[in-house]
Amino acid sequence: MKTAPFRDQAGVAKYRHEVLAVVLRAKVGSTARLQVLARAREHEPFASRLALPSGPVEVDESMEDAMSRHLATQLGVAGVAHREQLATYSDPERDPYERTIATAYLGLVPCDSELMLVAEAAWIDVADLPEMAFDHHRVVDTALERLRGKFSYTNIAFALAPAEFTMATLRGIYEAALGHEIDVTNLSRVLQRRGQIERVGTKSESGARGGRPPSTWRFTAHKFQVTDPFAALGPGRTPAV
Repeated sequence: MKTAPFRDQAGVAKYRHEVLAVVLRAKVGSTARLQVLARAREHEPFASRLALPSGPVEVDESMEDAMSRHLATQLGVAGVAHREQLATYSDPERDPYERTIATAYLGLVPCDSELMLVAEAAWIDVADLPEMAFDHHRVVDTALERLRGKFSYTNIAFALAPAEFTMATLRGIYEAALGHEIDVTNLSRVLQRRGQIERVGTKSESGARGGRPPSTWRFTAHKFQVTDPFAALGPGRTPAV
């Protein structure tokens, strides 16, 4: 049964306001995939269902500070490489217990990050997400749409990439995020032309198929930038430049 909202002396309702965090990483290997950080709820409502990290905003903190606090206390995540606000969810029925407004954030971490997560936290492939608590599956879908859109015209991939990487690794990150194959030669050409990446050197060992050691690269900037507002990356297409 939903509880009635508290009202002040003027009769104005005081709602619970929480933050939600969609923390994503790319898993690069034999199969590239995108993963989201979640944990199973221990209590009703929706006990045992997966849920995103969330919690109330205190009166003396910003929503960004609240997100950082809940990520640290609930999952053990000390920080993210990129963070941005996604959307606010205000459906009166989204929480069956009480009127709760939620503001969601997207957070990205590099694929080589060694996060010391709490025991209940897990990385879940977004392609295999089960039914989630509340409206959290909808929030994940919004985050994926935002991320995939920005891969075309910004340098947002820096937040999912290691400090140094091979083009094979970067291709895996793009394929994990976009959900389709990317031609590595076209990707390298486009990102160099946009000034997003620069060559660092070569790896000391040969590649998986032998031959010359692969080159290593890095992003030229480690903060979010719009590099080409008219670009597009699509299945079977050469990225626009």
